[in-house]
Amino acid sequence: MRIYLYAASDRHGMRIGLIACDILEPEFEHLIKDDPDFVHKEYVEFALHVYPDDMRAKLIEKVNALKGKVDAVLLGYAVCQSLGGFADAVDVPTVMFDGDDCICVLLGAKEYTREKKLCAGTWFSSPGWAREGMAGMIKEMHLDSVEGVDPLVFAKMLFDGYERSLYIDTGVPTPEDCDYVAKSKEFAQMLELRHDERKCELTAFADMIKKVKELAGRQS
Repeated sequence: MRIYLYAASDRHGMRIGLIACDILEPEFEHLIKDDPDFVHKEYVEFALHVYPDDMRAKLIEKVNALKGKVDAVLLGYAVCQSLGGFADAVDVPTVMFDGDDCICVLLGAKEYTREKKLCAGTWFSSPGWAREGMAGMIKEMHLDSVEGVDPLVFAKMLFDGYERSLYIDTGVPTPEDCDYVAKSKEFAQMLELRHDERKCELTAFADMIKKVKELAGRQS
């Protein structure tokens, strides 16, 4: 489980909590790493979305655990099958992204639809997904559950009909220990997919950060 905790400080002013999928960690850290208003940051294991109901219950528990410790929470998730109406289900003022999934958050609904029309058989990658690579896919889909069978065999079966892997460059810095583009290309090569790249702005992230600060400001 990839979880990072940052202890809350005793500073005065607004106190914001971030609970986000670790797939979106590169983008959030790029934007708010040194922002003192975020006194609690937690990145939750990405594979939770395989179990939507469990994910919803776990995230409700995590947000409610911050009651009295923060003024507002930014939930770094899209709807992801089970998070509709989430803000009404928790005890802390909360904002979250619109959109069906994290790729919709990154690209926006219009561009997401356009890319799928350009190539229906597209696997969408991002810095977070590229970092997880094939090992993350095997873990998420439990492809290593059959002893003696190479998980890549099952991965290729799952991706039968896919034509390309599209890497979404979000403009975040590349860490020394993980070349996002190289990892994305490696994933595509393993599955014999064409590798394409495109850029995107972090508009939705900036909007949510602004929105949660406004919400926190009204509470503090």
